[in-house]
Amino acid sequence: MLDLSPHNPVPELNRTSFQSFRTIGIAKANELFARWLMAICILVLAGLFLPWTQNIRARGTVTSLSPDQRPQTIHSIIPGRIEEWFVQEGQLVMKGDTILRLSEVKPEYFDPRLLDRTQEQITAKELTAKSYDEKVRSLDAQIDALSGAMRIKLEQTRNKVQQARLRLQSDSIRVIAARTAIRVAEEQLARGEQQFKEGLVSKVELERRQVAQQQANATLIDAQNQLLDARNELLNAELEINGVRNDYRDKLSKAESEKFASLSQRYTTEAEVSKMQVDLANYTVRAGNYYVTAPQDGYITKAVVTGVGETVKEGDPLVSVMPARFDLAVELYVRPMDMPLITKGQKVRFMFDGWPSIVFSGWPNSSYGTFGGKVAAIDNFISPNGKYRILVAPDTNDQPWPDAIRVGGGAIGFALMSDVPIWYELWRQINGFPPDLYTEPEHVGIKTEQEK
Repeated sequence: MLDLSPHNPVPELNRTSFQSFRTIGIAKANELFARWLMAICILVLAGLFLPWTQNIRARGTVTSLSPDQRPQTIHSIIPGRIEEWFVQEGQLVMKGDTILRLSEVKPEYFDPRLLDRTQEQITAKELTAKSYDEKVRSLDAQIDALSGAMRIKLEQTRNKVQQARLRLQSDSIRVIAARTAIRVAEEQLARGEQQFKEGLVSKVELERRQVAQQQANATLIDAQNQLLDARNELLNAELEINGVRNDYRDKLSKAESEKFASLSQRYTTEAEVSKMQVDLANYTVRAGNYYVTAPQDGYITKAVVTGVGETVKEGDPLVSVMPARFDLAVELYVRPMDMPLITKGQKVRFMFDGWPSIVFSGWPNSSYGTFGGKVAAIDNFISPNGKYRILVAPDTNDQPWPDAIRVGGGAIGFALMSDVPIWYELWRQINGFPPDLYTEPEHVGIKTEQEK
C-alpha cells in the first residue's frame, strides 16, 4: 500500500541514475500538444470574427421567365376524329406547322359543300332584302304621288268653295235687287191705280205696271232659288274638302302600312342574313380547326393522344410542346418566415442539378460552380405547398448560366443577405432567429440624391 501522507513523502526519483532515462531523454509530447491546442483555440477564436454572408436556402426548378415560353399543351378546339399525324415526338416544328388532322364527328357538319350552300342561302336572302328595299322605294314614290294628288285635289276643292262663296254673294245681291225691284214695282202699281182712278193714266199703262210687278215677284223667287242652290253648293264644297282629305288619308295610311310592313320584312331578312353570315364565319373557322397547328416554334415533347381513328372531345389535350426559344429562370419556394427578407432585385446564387460545384454558403465568392441570379418576381399569395414562390432571372453582370440547363431541372438557391461575424451566425442558428435583412443606410441614399 502506497504511503501518500504528506508527512511521509515519496522520495524523488533521480532519472540520471538510470541508463534507460538517460538514453530516451525528456519527452516533448506534452509541450507540443499544449502548443497545438493553444494555437487551435486562438484560430477558432479568431475565426469567430471572420465575416459570414447570411443566406436563405431553398430548392426549386428551372423554368422560363415568360409564361408563353413555358411547356404548354395543345388542346382540341372542336370534337373530332384523328385522321393523320404529321409530326413525331422530339421533332422541331415552326409556328403554323401542321401537327395533325381531324375529321368531323357531328352530323350537322357532314355536308362537304356546307360552306357553298350556306353562301347560296345568304345570296338568296340578300336578294330578298333588296326586293323589299325596292318595294319600300316604290311605296315611297306612291306615298309622294298620293300626297301631291291630295294637295291638288284639296286646292281644287278649296277653289270650288271659293267659287260657291262668290256665287252665294252674287245670288244674295240678286235677291236684294229683286226685292228692291218688287218694292219699286209695287209702288209704281199703287201710283198707277191711283192715277187710273184719277184718269191720269190709261188702262194699258196700269196693266203694264201690274205685269212688271208680277215679273219682279217672279225674279225674286228665282233669285231666292238660286241663292238656296248657291248655299247648297257651298255646303257641298266644304263637305267635299273633308271627303277628299279623308279619302287620301285612307290611301296614304294604307300605303304607309304596306311600307312599314315591307321595312319590317326587310329588317327581318337582314337579321337572317347577318345570322347566316355568322354561321358561315363559324363554319369557316371550324373548317380551319380540322388542322391542328403549332402556336409557336418548339419541340413536340409528348403526344397525349396516340393512334389514328381515336375520337377526342372539345378541350381534350392532344400534344405537349416545349418552346424552342426561352429565357431561363428558377422557380424557388421560400418559407413564410423568410419571405419578408426577399426583395425584388436581390442577388441569389444557384447550384444546378448535374452541374459540379463546391459551395461555401457563407463565402459565396469562394464557391465554385455556382451561378448568379436576381429576384425578378415575387408571388403575393401563398402556394398550395405552404410556401411563397419567387422567380429568379439570370444576373447579367455575373457568369452566364450553362447552355446544358433545361426547363424542369432542379436547383438549390442561396438568397444572399447581410455580412455578419461567424459567432453571430452561430448564435442566430442556435436560437432559430431569421437572417438579418440588409438595408442600405439612409444617409447613403441622401448622399446619392445630392450627388445627382
